[in-house]
Amino acid sequence: MTIRVIGAGVGRTGTTSLQAALEILLGGRCYHMHEVFPRAAHDVPVWHQAALGQMPDWQEFLRDWVAAIDWPACAYWEEIAQTFPDALIVLSHRDAEAWWKSASNTIFPACTQAEDSPWRRMVWDMFEHRFTKKIDNREAAISAYEAHNAYVRAHAPAARLLEWQASEGWAPLCRALDLPVPDQPFPHANSTADFQERIGKARPAPKA
Repeated sequence: MTIRVIGAGVGRTGTTSLQAALEILLGGRCYHMHEVFPRAAHDVPVWHQAALGQMPDWQEFLRDWVAAIDWPACAYWEEIAQTFPDALIVLSHRDAEAWWKSASNTIFPACTQAEDSPWRRMVWDMFEHRFTKKIDNREAAISAYEAHNAYVRAHAPAARLLEWQASEGWAPLCRALDLPVPDQPFPHANSTADFQERIGKARPAPKA
């Protein structure tokens, strides 16, 4: 098994829907922040070392997956892409204001309100080195979001890069992967309401 898709888009850009879609298209598992929690004891230290500049053996770490998207993987999309040179790079994105509204009502409160834990320390070091720690500041967060996307557009090989929005559904993904469009609706999951219902706005993130 090998990585066929690398998600360069940050959280709250349709990544949960993308995860479900890629698992249907590729017939394997797609790594996402959702997958970190049940594997926290093993995976969080690996991601934390990456945040501090010590990259893992990506082939070994991601050996059971066909795709890796969302945070924390998207923070290291470039390093992962170098390890898997045939993988498609998908920059999932949305309007910056819409992204901020979604992130500031879901994942950012979950990070800031989480109890101290190895997971929280990993996330904060990732934000510090690969995004911004000022996630409660609209201007700083949007600036980091736009800078991240601009960097991907400037540095990802054009032949490997697909810019994608969840509203586009199956077609762009299937064209880029040379796969038929599935005979089923595109999955749409993890809206702001879904997120808040699942974990609650103020509930701490799971400890590692």
